Order: sequence, then C-alpha cells, then structure tokens
Amino acid sequence: MVRIGYTMMTEQAGPRDLVDHVVQAEESGFDFSVISDHYFPWLRSQGHSSYAWSVLGAAAQATSRIPLMTYVTCPILRYHPAIVAQKAATVQLLSQGRFRLGLGAGENLNEHVVGGGWPPVDVRHEMLEEAVEIIRALFEGGHVTRHGQHYDVESARLWDLPEQAPPIGIAVSGDQSCELAGRLADLVIATEPKAGLLEAFDRHGGTGKPRVGQLPVCYDPDRETAIKRAHSQFRWFGLGWKVNAELPHPDSFEAATQFVTEDDVASSIPCGDDPDAFVEAVRPYAEAGFGEVALVQIGGDTQPEFLDWSAKTLLPALREAFA
Repeated sequence: MVRIGYTMMTEQAGPRDLVDHVVQAEESGFDFSVISDHYFPWLRSQGHSSYAWSVLGAAAQATSRIPLMTYVTCPILRYHPAIVAQKAATVQLLSQGRFRLGLGAGENLNEHVVGGGWPPVDVRHEMLEEAVEIIRALFEGGHVTRHGQHYDVESARLWDLPEQAPPIGIAVSGDQSCELAGRLADLVIATEPKAGLLEAFDRHGGTGKPRVGQLPVCYDPDRETAIKRAHSQFRWFGLGWKVNAELPHPDSFEAATQFVTEDDVASSIPCGDDPDAFVEAVRPYAEAGFGEVALVQIGGDTQPEFLDWSAKTLLPALREAFA
C-alpha cells in the first residue's frame, strides 16, 4: 500500500494559507504532510517563501491527526545543527509525536543568504554527516560539547525533549547521499522514482526503513490552464538536482529554463482533472519501492479546489490502485 501525502509548499502560498491548507488536507483524508523549508522561491512567479518552522508550529496546533515533516531542512549553513535539533524537538512536542525531521545537503538558492560561499558537494555531505551526529546527540539528552571539522557546539542541551525523538530522514539524489542516508537516516527521501537510489540506500544499511517520494501535480478542470500554470511555476523541476542545488537566485532559474516548453512540462507533470493520469504518475514510485508519496499541487491559490477534488475523486482512485 502506498500512503499519499500533501505538500505545504512555502514557495507558493503565505503562512496563514499554508496552515489552512494542511487543515483541509487532514480533513480530506491525506495520510501525512510535508513542508518545504526555503528562503527563496524557485521562480518569481511562485511569489512566497515564509519561515517553515513557524508554519509547522501553527500547523501542529491546528491539526490533530496528520503527520508533519520537513521536506527538507538543510542543517549546514543557514541553520546551525544545534538549533535544528531544538526546533525539531519543539515541533515533536507541539504535534504530540507526529513530526519527522527531513534533512538534506541543501541548495545554494536558500543557503547563500548567510554569506561564506557555497561549498562543493563533497564538503556539503561532510557537513551534513557532522550535523546529523550533533542533532542525534542532542536528542539523547544531556550536555553536548563538540569541536568538529565544521561545527563547534559548546555545552548545548535541549531542555524540552519529547519522549520519542523525531525520526530523521535524509534526501538522496546519487550514490554519495545514498551511502550517507543508509548509515545515518531512519528513512530516505527522494524526488525521483529511481529504484537505483533505493537499492543503493539498502546496500548501505537502509533495508526495511521507510522511503518517501514526492510528485508535482497540477489539477485544474481545464487541462490547458493547468499546463500553463505548471509551466509558469514549476518548469525548473526538470533541471535535476545537480543543477538545482547550485543556482543562487530565482533569476538564475528563469535563465536556465527559458527554453523549457509547455509540452516539456506536460510530459513530466500530470495536468488536468483525469485521476487516471495522476494514478499513472504515482505508479513508478510504487514500482520502485516507495511506501509514501507526497503530492505537490502547483499553484498556491488552487489548493482548496485541489483538496476538495482529492477527497472526492483522487484519493479514492489512488487507494484503489495501490491498496
């Protein structure tokens, strides 16, 4: 069975709307929710980027059942890992155990704002590994003092700890990140339905651990409208993470995607209101071995209509296909 999730995309809706949307997602029957953690939108047309952790606190209080998860937080530059641990423990308490901490090596788009340059990928993975070690040590309680290659922690302690620490997920896109996730993560996170990623994760210790994917979709009763909206706001998605991680600004993504056509987008993102097209887009994730898939409805102002359609049409179709 594939569990179907809902994405609060901070890049396309304001904070109050994001909370309203996840409340409706819970009422609509989604199995879990995730939230992006950005400082910038990918493209100017998305138009938002509120602080994910404030939204999570509000969402934890406004909902009662739906699990919450960062998808994903980068704990290497913009946030010190000791602060990430404190935030995650707090959200776990507020949500009464419904939170999972998704981590990744980040994107220049969001991390450049604190200065200091953007490290090469090998260094970013070193930093991520050290950050995870610090976060886990703080989750265990007591005072933590460390002087590592990338971070110093001086007599840190989490004074409000949940009974169960948040499970830690790590995002993967290649062999190096799969090796890191297999050793250090409680679950794996990916945005592409590549069985090879999960096989590499398993080889390095991930066997039996949950695996969570994410899929952009664009519901609209008029398919052409959906395609135009997906092209306007999500044409960056096809660049791949080796590109997406490096570009520093929405204008960079505008330039990099200037030749992406509406047909290109429509061939990779299900658009319209045919539930069968959405089912077939989820199928590669199920076949690759993902047990959870979080949907991203493109267009902040279209969320209520999408969630209503999901409750009546999409979720029943997905559950019939993958139960």
